Amino acid sequence: MGRRVCVLAVILAAAFSVAIGIAAPRDPFALDAAAERWVEETLRTLTSDEKIGQLIVPSTESLFLSTDSDAFDALARLVREYHVGGFHVFGGSIPSPSVLLNPGYGTVILGQPLEAASLLNRLQALSRVPLLNTADFETGVGFRISGATAFPRQMAMGAIMGADGERLVREQARITAVEARALGVQVNFAPVADVNNNPRNPVINIRSYGEDPARVASLVAAYVAGARDGGMIATIKHFPGHGDTDVDSHLGLPVITADRARLERVELVPFRRGVEQGVGAVMAAHIELPSLDPSPATPATFSRAIVHDLLRQDLGFNGLVYTDSMSMDAVAKMAPPEEGAVRALVAGADQVLHSPDPVAAFNGIRQALASGRLTPRQIDASVTRVLRAKAAVGLHVKRAIDLDAVAANVGGRAREAAAQEAFARSITLVKDDRHQVPLAVARDAPVLYLSVVDYPSGWQIAAPSRTFTAELKKRWPQVTAIEVSDHTPMSELDLVRAIAPRYGAVVASVFVRSTSGSGRLDLGADLVRLLKDLARITDRAAVPFVTTLFGNPYTASFVPELPAILLTYDFYDQPERAAVRAIAGEAAIGGRLPITLSPQLRAGHGLDRSAR
Repeated sequence: MGRRVCVLAVILAAAFSVAIGIAAPRDPFALDAAAERWVEETLRTLTSDEKIGQLIVPSTESLFLSTDSDAFDALARLVREYHVGGFHVFGGSIPSPSVLLNPGYGTVILGQPLEAASLLNRLQALSRVPLLNTADFETGVGFRISGATAFPRQMAMGAIMGADGERLVREQARITAVEARALGVQVNFAPVADVNNNPRNPVINIRSYGEDPARVASLVAAYVAGARDGGMIATIKHFPGHGDTDVDSHLGLPVITADRARLERVELVPFRRGVEQGVGAVMAAHIELPSLDPSPATPATFSRAIVHDLLRQDLGFNGLVYTDSMSMDAVAKMAPPEEGAVRALVAGADQVLHSPDPVAAFNGIRQALASGRLTPRQIDASVTRVLRAKAAVGLHVKRAIDLDAVAANVGGRAREAAAQEAFARSITLVKDDRHQVPLAVARDAPVLYLSVVDYPSGWQIAAPSRTFTAELKKRWPQVTAIEVSDHTPMSELDLVRAIAPRYGAVVASVFVRSTSGSGRLDLGADLVRLLKDLARITDRAAVPFVTTLFGNPYTASFVPELPAILLTYDFYDQPERAAVRAIAGEAAIGGRLPITLSPQLRAGHGLDRSAR
């Protein structure tokens, strides 16, 4: 009778979904009979401690690590004694004892592909249950790993309009999946499903596809499909929507005060679409939403009303729920590691990610199980989802990576060509009042190049203008390159004003970080004044003046006087190279704003330019 009632409930739920026009969610982990048997048999043989361990995902780095080392012993202990479910893979950092078990917040460098694959292979060999490994490859594996393919930020992908945008997003996800699987990573914490509807958002910003919920949803669906094409589990984040925050959750607890109706109309739209598409994982956000859970100081990570009631029951999601990094200040300052892990699982999470102390997290869960705060049934449900995810990506059949195949499956010209197409097509020309793009000045003309940096510290591997300057000199050899920042003395800024009319053209690149962890999003007042003055000076002197914005695109609203503005929505070498090609007329310009910058520069706006 119980089974007949269950089947009837499923039929009625499906009929209701059809009647109101909502697509029934796809099973994120459809398994064959052999895989289902493996899940059942494995669950039956696990001890209580082994089940607890499956719910913990500590971190490691993608650098060479000798098997005969303290660092490897620490990781091996997490596998052998604490039975962790997998590892979160960072790039790399300057080695120090503090990053052995909690990397990812030091001086960042790119990891190495063979080192990552070798380390994960060795850890897999130590684990009784296959490890399900994760990574933040939001813009491709090349975002963390040297030599792999890097695509533009999501907002840049959102600037590629129409079917081409969806095609390139799906191809990005497929390439990322192939490269990640080649290294031994099966879960990618992408795409970001947040709708960036707050220009002062210091943590999402260019990580979002844009401000239109429907457009974000369509690109989220394309990414989920592409990840499936490549055999990877995609993760939509940060549930139930981190786009309308003005606090960086790495530094504090953001609060979203929107009511449920607004959340349904905006924030939840991409998440519903992702669930309907069959996404395998969802990441809960460290944000407080009183309209969904009025309990004070309760982020979604710790909210059963949000994780269980809204995500599991209302949206019908039955895949894996990850916490966001438990080392972020939004939750790390709220609860010690053992309590944070328990509160996340009580809320309905399946995997505790990047705890500041994974051993304490393990012990906290064990104590909560013994006291009845967590039940065996709840632990079993989460472990079952973890095991089904492992089987869905074939880990029950093969867990080791072929190290000889890494070089063929990571990076390469064909994958790079897809990324370069995306970088070129995302460039958006939002203003060209003097019709100076592309820049039509003689090759031997003297060009003043200004690299305008928000503040000089903390750039790590971004290195503003490293590529832009070199590429500009290839086209116009007589380039004078000057960097200015909020540390530049006024006397030097005045010198720039004085010499600008002597050049055949002035080209500026403006670098403003949007997700730096500092909370800053602006140019200093002196730098804004310099750019406005240059607009007037070059106009009087009939000198072409073209500005490219890197990073925070909302910077354009601070300097509406600039005559020509291109947006890249990104940093690093590839967007700098693409911007120079656009300025030189070597590539067509056709990007469209995925966000509104001002009443004059609304979402969908952009000027077209053909290549010469």
